[in-house]
Amino acid sequence: MEDDILTKATDYLQQVYEVIEQRDPHQTEFLEAVHDFFQTMTPVFEKHPEYIEANILERLTEPERVIQFRVPWLDDAGHARVNRGFRVQFNSAIGPYKGGLRLHPSVNLSIVKFLGFEQIFKNALTDLPIGGGKGGSDFDPKGKSDNEIMRFCQSFMTELSKYIGLDVDVPAGDIGVGGREIGYLYGQYKRLRGADRGVLTGKGLGYGGSLARTEATGYGLAYYTDEMLKAANDSFDGKRVAISGAGNVAIYAIQKVTELGGKVITCSDSNGYVVDENGIDFDTVKQIKEVERGRIKEYADRVASAEYYEGSVWDAKVAYDIALPCATQNEINGDQAQTIISNGAKIVAEGANMPSSPEAITAYQKAKLLYGPAKAANAGGVAVSALEMSQNSMRLSWSFEEVDDRLKQIMKDIFNNSVAAADEYGVSGDYLSGANIAGFTKVADAMMAQGLV
Repeated sequence: MEDDILTKATDYLQQVYEVIEQRDPHQTEFLEAVHDFFQTMTPVFEKHPEYIEANILERLTEPERVIQFRVPWLDDAGHARVNRGFRVQFNSAIGPYKGGLRLHPSVNLSIVKFLGFEQIFKNALTDLPIGGGKGGSDFDPKGKSDNEIMRFCQSFMTELSKYIGLDVDVPAGDIGVGGREIGYLYGQYKRLRGADRGVLTGKGLGYGGSLARTEATGYGLAYYTDEMLKAANDSFDGKRVAISGAGNVAIYAIQKVTELGGKVITCSDSNGYVVDENGIDFDTVKQIKEVERGRIKEYADRVASAEYYEGSVWDAKVAYDIALPCATQNEINGDQAQTIISNGAKIVAEGANMPSSPEAITAYQKAKLLYGPAKAANAGGVAVSALEMSQNSMRLSWSFEEVDDRLKQIMKDIFNNSVAAADEYGVSGDYLSGANIAGFTKVADAMMAQGLV
């Protein structure tokens, strides 16, 4: 009997994946995200055959709505330029769509769908009433003037504004979208639709933003990793930590890990990385990347103890205890995962979205590393975005300490709920499966309760 249930579950997962693969054979990032997720779902469908009867997975993996549009804008030379805009409204079973906007040349429908799919479960893990969505454009803000970025954002929002709203879809920032871009986007929304502060998160403090939102993803990653260490009867004290990236997530992860007693020895950008055996200085990195919008090489020019190298930080032969990838998807391949293991890492927790390839994750698991998946470890950003929505709705502004305390508790709950789900479904100690299962069952139960919609 048990064998029949297992066969039914595995057959169902395979059949649904084949349907998705046939529909979207060229969407490699989306297929990867779905495939990796399905790998952890067998215990759920063994225990809940009603999910199979309701065909919950095929419904969940097809977005409720996909919007693609043209974004025309004028550059400083007076030339007409055109980019593609996207918004994938993936699942609203537990609340309005919530997820960032990414501006990067790599953005396409596959990437936006993969990010939106992951966002469903990340948002569910926060226990806040938000569904999953994602969006962006293949526009590259690097090398553009403020006026060019403003004109692009205004054109982008002119179209996007037709599909978003406080109780419908609330975008935020992602790669390439910081406070400047959110300001331009909100200004155009207000111009077109009126002042609805809750329609975007990541806003400036002067017009409805939340304290601690800028720091949230990096801080949340550090808090989640701290919970992993506590579960292993350990702490950050004296730990050497490798971080990739030098954007918002990496910068504030550096700050919080240092406060918690760790020593961050690396950070990077798309050209190369720095190693600082004295510990990366938060203020210097922040000045270079957030204020001056410079390159990470300049850190080595200013800090005598730092060395700059071209290439990926994950190819570096440097000893460390913890790896926190905070740059972009698939930044760590199988060979680089082996290098991380050889360097002595015992923990990998993801600050970026899907930074580890399937081969890398397999290597972590084979080496018995503690692995914190992105949908759990980097959920702090969207958690504080939802707290910003709450403050906007109540016309209140909480103190930095209050928001930070709520964030810390949310990250602790995400970790504990993932552990509990892993225990319940017979995969104890597997934080990846635990996070997937905890997020999925919450969304699936809401979908079941709402009928075939």
